[in-house]
Amino acid sequence: MSAQSLHLALIPDGNRRWAKEHGLMPWKGHEQSAKNFRSIVEWCAKSDRISTLTFWAFSTENWKRDPDEVKKLMDIFEQGIRRERASLKERKIHVAHSGRTDRLSPSLKTLMEEALLDTPREQSTFTLHVALDYGGKDEVVRAIGRMKSGADVTEETVRAHLDHPELPDIDLIIRTSGEHRTSNFFLCSCGRLRMRSGCFWRSIFRILRKKILRRRSRILISGNGASGHDQ
Repeated sequence: MSAQSLHLALIPDGNRRWAKEHGLMPWKGHEQSAKNFRSIVEWCAKSDRISTLTFWAFSTENWKRDPDEVKKLMDIFEQGIRRERASLKERKIHVAHSGRTDRLSPSLKTLMEEALLDTPREQSTFTLHVALDYGGKDEVVRAIGRMKSGADVTEETVRAHLDHPELPDIDLIIRTSGEHRTSNFFLCSCGRLRMRSGCFWRSIFRILRKKILRRRSRILISGNGASGHDQ
């Protein structure tokens, strides 16, 4: 792996638990997590070791949550895109999306489609890859559905039909809240991971500096702290 090819993935977890501990509604935890989003993207974009940041915003399983919470989450996503779009474009950050779009609201879907076109990948040195309404198994099913009838289903042909086959494999996953499972996360892109525990949300930047910038191995960092994919 070259010194500038690291693909980092973040699974922000524990938002609802953080809100509960503070006597707040669940979506208040998501709002707090969103406040950290810009600083993380900016830090990663400035790093000479990170070329791609994948952020799991909402999984296919998250639709099972309370409808009010889901609506609040979608509102947070839409507000976030409107707020950050100009800044991302100004810094020439390429935005990519993996996941379904048929279940998103028309306004969110249109806004995302427009943001994806702001900065072409070939004109950027950093990609922000947003996984929204995403599940690894669902991506594989959709990939097979894109293949021609009668085509051989192999690892190579399936990978070629994933949402973004041009992106490199994920090198490192950080998941807060202490979970050690990948939870149906990019099954075809992060098959070789080592485990590490003890990462708190507030410690992400320290972990990034120590582990991402100095190590080349694939690793899953998991830990505790408010950052959502908790159930």
